[in-house]
Amino acid sequence: MPLVVLLLIAVFLAPIPAGAADVSAVVAANNQFAFELYARYKSLPGNIFYSPYSISSALAMTYEGGRGQTAAEMEKVFHFPSDAAARREAYLAIYQEINKADKKYTLNTANALWAQEGYPFLEEYFSLIEKYYGGKATNLDFRIRSEESRQTINLWVEERTNHKIEELIPSGMIGADTKLILTNVVYFKGSWRTPFDAQHTRKANFRTGDQKTVKVPTMYLSENKSYAEADGLQILELPYQGEDLSMLILLPGKKTLESVEASLNAAKVAEWQKLLQQEKVIIYLPKFKFGTKYFMRQDLNSLGMQAAFSDVDADFSGMTGKKDLFISAVIHQAFVEVNEEGTEAAAATVVMMLKGTVTHMSVPPKIFQADHPFLFIIQDRKTGLILFIGRVNDPSAM
Repeated sequence: MPLVVLLLIAVFLAPIPAGAADVSAVVAANNQFAFELYARYKSLPGNIFYSPYSISSALAMTYEGGRGQTAAEMEKVFHFPSDAAARREAYLAIYQEINKADKKYTLNTANALWAQEGYPFLEEYFSLIEKYYGGKATNLDFRIRSEESRQTINLWVEERTNHKIEELIPSGMIGADTKLILTNVVYFKGSWRTPFDAQHTRKANFRTGDQKTVKVPTMYLSENKSYAEADGLQILELPYQGEDLSMLILLPGKKTLESVEASLNAAKVAEWQKLLQQEKVIIYLPKFKFGTKYFMRQDLNSLGMQAAFSDVDADFSGMTGKKDLFISAVIHQAFVEVNEEGTEAAAATVVMMLKGTVTHMSVPPKIFQADHPFLFIIQDRKTGLILFIGRVNDPSAM
């Protein structure tokens, strides 16, 4: 009988404290994957938004059960550190930092495993996920109560993302063949260090990616901000209260959006950030709110993760002791809202597995007028970890 495993992730991160486990390798891996995936998505029409950390975290838990060629391909695609102990300690440090108390923003994460009653999973696999990823196992009856199980898990995700991620698992995706579902949710809501004054928000023109002009509510702020100009674009950093997290906005100027996207990678973004300096900036930024959903099997295939999707070649014997699992689908859902107060965002990833037959300044201020498509990144300022990445092609699109 086929076996289905779903992993669900909604991720918002916070900074990692100095003195914690060395998370640099996991940060580098996450950021490299972020831009390699963007290279796939940049040709898509419309807005883009996803959490690379959500996706890579979901697949990290899956990778822990992978063996042989299956694990090797996943390690290559997600750039997971090969040192298992260091990798796991890094993920644990990130998990603990996200859930720290006394933050000036809302940031929470939770993991859970939902297992078919009576199915013989390896206890050591569940113990490993609980120890390093915080995911405890709960038994459900997917065979008899498949729809009830789907609703239970979807509700768990919705409640932990302030109902921004709804119906993550579509109807019909859980059935008698489902044996395991792994879930991770992270919810973030942060206020700008300096909020925009809503009284200054006005309707203004925005030229979309398909050269249409739409009227959108556009916020205004005049403030000293970290700002730079390089490679034909303007770079602006907007910190959130607490200073731990920020939004980095990349606004094409002389260069087209397409040319910026073509050169986008982790090293380039790090280079741009080193150029940031405090300057007086007049900011015009549209409000926007939209959700996205990606069915990622082909994307991951194209990046080199193939054996995991094969009912013949997949080896997830680290989960069950047998080669009885393969991934049938990976689904990622995300939501973002940016307004005068700040940002709210959420993301969720589903990985399905089947069992086969196998200050004042005297110089003139800079003008940052985001009235055409731009890119944005929500990041941890201490580590550089990219939590979310997106493209606003049309802020009027929901």
